[in-house]
Amino acid sequence: MDDYTQFHSVFKPEFGSPYGDADLLREVEAARKSFNGQLFIDRVLKALGITKAKAYPPRNGKALYDLHERICSSKSTVHHKLSILFYLLTDFDSFQGREGYADHFAANFGLPDKYKLFMKGLWLLDRSQLEVAVEYLAHPSLFPEFSDDIITVLVQKAKNDDYSLALSYYHAVQPVLTSSAALSSLFEALAKTSLIEAFYFSRTKPEPARQLLFQQLISSVLGGNKTAIASRATELVSLPLDSVEDGWFEDYLTTGEGRKLTNAKDTVLMRRVVTGRHAESMNDKSLGSQWSAVLGGFKSGMGGRVA
Repeated sequence: MDDYTQFHSVFKPEFGSPYGDADLLREVEAARKSFNGQLFIDRVLKALGITKAKAYPPRNGKALYDLHERICSSKSTVHHKLSILFYLLTDFDSFQGREGYADHFAANFGLPDKYKLFMKGLWLLDRSQLEVAVEYLAHPSLFPEFSDDIITVLVQKAKNDDYSLALSYYHAVQPVLTSSAALSSLFEALAKTSLIEAFYFSRTKPEPARQLLFQQLISSVLGGNKTAIASRATELVSLPLDSVEDGWFEDYLTTGEGRKLTNAKDTVLMRRVVTGRHAESMNDKSLGSQWSAVLGGFKSGMGGRVA
C-alpha cells in the first residue's frame, strides 16, 4: 500500500509540476495581495504549525519536497495532512487542465469527502472563483472553519454592492462569528442589502455590540451611495425603534460621530416627523433652520402621509 509520507507516492514523477511555471507563481502572489497578504492555504498551513513565510507555493521541486516533509512531520491529524496534500494536487490538476490527481489521491489514502469539499472550496476561494467556492464551503456536511475570514473576504470582493454570495454563505452555514471585524463585514452586507433585516439582526446582539451595529446601520445609509440616500433614509427613519434605540439614534446624529454625516440633522428631523414629535423640533436650534424645507420635502417623499 502507498505511503503518503513518501514523496513520490504523492507527487509521482510523471505528473510534472506546476510550480516551476512563472505565470502560476505571479498569479498566486497577485491573489495573495488581493487577500490582504494571506491566502486560505496560508491560514491552513499556519494552523498545522507550518509558519515559514510564503511556504506556498513552492518555487521548485526541492521546495515542494521540503513542504511535503514539513506537512508529514507536523503534529496535526492524518486527515489534516492529507487535506493539504489534496490542495497541492489540485494545483497539478489545474495546471494540466484535467481532473484526477487530487481525487485519485483522496480515494487512495481514504480522505473523507467533507475534507475534499472543504479544501476544494478553499482552493477555489484562493483563486477568486467565489460563486463555485461558496457551493463547496456551504455544504451541510462541513463544520464552519475559517468562517470569519470567509465572510470578510466575500464581503470585500463583492462588486456593485451585490453581497448575495456573502449572505448566501452566512445563511447556509449560520456560523458563530468570533471577531468584531467579521461581524462588521457581515453587517455591512446586511445593511446594504436589507435595512430591516440588518436592524433586526442588530437586536440579536448583546451590548455594546448592538449599539455599535445600530450606529453602523445609520452610517451605512447616510454615508452610502448618494443616489440611494433619500429612499434609504426614509426607510431608516421609519424603522420600529424602541425607546433605547431612539435615544441612540438622536445621540449619534446630534452629539456623536454620526453628526459629521451628510444630512445628519435632517435625518433627526425626519425621524421626529415619523414619530409625531416634529413640534419639539421647531425650537431646537441645534438642528439648524432648515425645518420648513425638510418637512415639505419629507411630506412629498412620503406621499403626503405625514400629519
